[in-house]
Amino acid sequence: MEKEPTLELGVNTEGAKRILKIAYEVGALLKGEFTLTSGKKSTFYFDAKKLTLSPEGAYHIGKAILDQLAESGVDAVGGVAMGAYPIVAAVAVVSYLEGKPFPSFMVREVAKEHGTKRQIEGHLKEGSRVAIVDDVLTTGGSVLKAIEAVEAKKCQVVKVIVLVDRHEGGGDRLKKAGYDFVALLSLVH
Repeated sequence: MEKEPTLELGVNTEGAKRILKIAYEVGALLKGEFTLTSGKKSTFYFDAKKLTLSPEGAYHIGKAILDQLAESGVDAVGGVAMGAYPIVAAVAVVSYLEGKPFPSFMVREVAKEHGTKRQIEGHLKEGSRVAIVDDVLTTGGSVLKAIEAVEAKKCQVVKVIVLVDRHEGGGDRLKKAGYDFVALLSLVH
């Protein structure tokens, strides 16, 4: 049986502290029976959409990620389909408001079979230095697939940022593969 989880800071910044408070205010940490994207079963779930789709949460997440990217030399910010959509949009809006706009893009799990038939949508130029973002990291499989797609476009992934790390191997996998990885929040269990 899993120990009762707590949501804690992954980085000790004012932005992350406010995100943590908002996560509790909106009830993002759920208890029950859940199947995660990785296929694992869990008695708790972090419903990131409650946080990323709240106006204040979106703003603070966008700002906190932008702050993490300040000295990274990143040309664009992209994310994993579906969980990163609101995060990427928040970073794009906040970066524009602050006069340092980052082009953004999304990586689908597989290319569309209609329309443009692209796996990567948005603004990704070949050879760019990019950051990949996601909402919740468990094993890291979805993030690594997105990285593979971006690197196939001859881009360099210089930063990986997630909203919440469940500490179930994903962060270690990314670090072992040589990626600069950071989580704004951590689920400790």
